[in-house]
Amino acid sequence: MEKLTTIDLFCGAGGFSLGMEKAGFRTIAALDANPEALIVFKKNFPDVKHVLEKDLTKFGPADLEKVILVSHVDVIIGGPPCQGFSNARRVDGSNNGPKVVPDSRRYLYQEFIKFVGHFKPKVFVMENVLGIKTAGGGEYFLRVQEEARALGYRVHGQVVKAVDYGVPQKRVRQLIIGTRLDIPLHFRNSFMPATHADNPVSLGEAIDDLPIVRAGGGAQVMEYNHVRHLSHTRKYGGDFLSKVIEVDRAKPLTAHMARPRSERDLRDFARLREGENSKTAQERGVKFEFPYDRTVFCDRYTRQHRARPCSTIVAHLSKDGLMFIHPTQTRTLTPREVARAQTFPDWFEFPVDRTHQYRVIGNAVPPLVGNAVGKAIRRYLALAQRPRVGTKQVSESEAATHVLELLKSRQDTKTLTRDQLLLKLVAVGTLFPQLHPLGGLENGTRTEEFPHVPRLGDIGPRYRQSGWPLSLVPLVHEAWRRNRVGELREEEIFDAWA
Repeated sequence: MEKLTTIDLFCGAGGFSLGMEKAGFRTIAALDANPEALIVFKKNFPDVKHVLEKDLTKFGPADLEKVILVSHVDVIIGGPPCQGFSNARRVDGSNNGPKVVPDSRRYLYQEFIKFVGHFKPKVFVMENVLGIKTAGGGEYFLRVQEEARALGYRVHGQVVKAVDYGVPQKRVRQLIIGTRLDIPLHFRNSFMPATHADNPVSLGEAIDDLPIVRAGGGAQVMEYNHVRHLSHTRKYGGDFLSKVIEVDRAKPLTAHMARPRSERDLRDFARLREGENSKTAQERGVKFEFPYDRTVFCDRYTRQHRARPCSTIVAHLSKDGLMFIHPTQTRTLTPREVARAQTFPDWFEFPVDRTHQYRVIGNAVPPLVGNAVGKAIRRYLALAQRPRVGTKQVSESEAATHVLELLKSRQDTKTLTRDQLLLKLVAVGTLFPQLHPLGGLENGTRTEEFPHVPRLGDIGPRYRQSGWPLSLVPLVHEAWRRNRVGELREEEIFDAWA
């Protein structure tokens, strides 16, 4: 079977592409403006013909089509730079409130949407930080969905906890998923079932087999410590190292170099217990030597814990890494340890200097998350091709009658029988296929008048974020309430839109 095709925008080092390829997709083009990230991408994806260093504000989708000689792809993925939305920038009000600081990176989502409009993929997935939901008072999160719907896509947001998919870190990200309207099926959160919700992978399981190195020690290329590897396998089992890290495919170990530290830093690191930060250490009476303002940098140092997932890996590791002190060794994590916490396999190389290694690894989508997304898209597209059995169909005129009855009667949706509720949902799905059943649960606050609808007329305002008419939101809320109490199955609600 021919592989589904993808374009990876803002591809970085290729974590998203790696996960998608392992799920059976073929990357036909990858684009980014960061030269170091593309050096890494090209090294690890030799079969991807078109890996382009481009500023997408100047290089558009028509330009790409001329290069790749392809006018359509199945899926577009990508993570526009998140720094303009990150929670770290909210400390000074720069992402929200009266002190908004201009940041052009916030608007790069528009370039992503332009590529979606041009190549018309069946599915697109945009990954970003949770801060996109509140940045600019929620304006950016709203615009992504609004502009994608205008191009003929159903859109909904889905929050993903990386630890639920076997990633040994606490990373939480926002996915925005769009599916083309001519595909008679809505994307469901259940297409991405958690694989490790009850058995998260710890940082120790990810890195404890690696050779011991001192601050400033290690090397770009070195041998594995087979004694430590055997001991690690006895303690944790070998699944993570063999199936995710794929140690058998890597000959030498690469990028296991620890950043040098001052003697003062090393003494401070040694004062921390495993899993402790400098704030809690000071509360138990520890006196640190670091000169920073303790009212601002009270948790500046953090020693990670072997038995827990790691803190969220971030690009700021390229600056100092002080919040990523090794659980048992007196140093900060090496690039290879950080890469493992992101679930990059050991054969994946980073042929750039150490500072850039940290940055491109921190900016990447964890491959295991990319793999979960890829598998979910394949489930979605496979299910969409199957004939719909048992789903009640109504004509547009019948649907209009049912919706008008609901609007005019102002009937309390809780009084509807199960069959009546499902029939109303089918009617709404027939008239408004662009609405996502989950969207009605996350509407935001901004509204505008709904365009005139044939047979219905003017039905009042709609939420800009979800597109749902305010007058119909109680219906979908009631449907999901009954789902929570076991009266309606998720499939029944989604099938109403089939």
